[in-house]
Amino acid sequence: MSALHTAPDPGATAILELRVRNHPGVMSHITGLFARRAFNLEAILCAPIGDGRESRMLLLVADTPRLEQIERQAAKLHDVLAVRHRTDLEPAVFAIPSGAE
Repeated sequence: MSALHTAPDPGATAILELRVRNHPGVMSHITGLFARRAFNLEAILCAPIGDGRESRMLLLVADTPRLEQIERQAAKLHDVLAVRHRTDLEPAVFAIPSGAE
């Protein structure tokens, strides 16, 4: 296989950051989009920001060629205010500290 046509790493992950409206049902809408597209969410972190009307969601997902399409579809959801691919974060941000289990 040439360098131009390498297969994706099956274990590669990416982190997406979504800024969303903070109200009941938002997480369900977002996770539903991924489920309908048969795209697994490996981990989710979500916390309110600012005055609590918005939240930041970090999603750990497989880094596949389909990811770009999922990002565009997520950005179209009414409650999603922004989508950003976070190349500056490592999957370790999702690790549970020892003793917290």
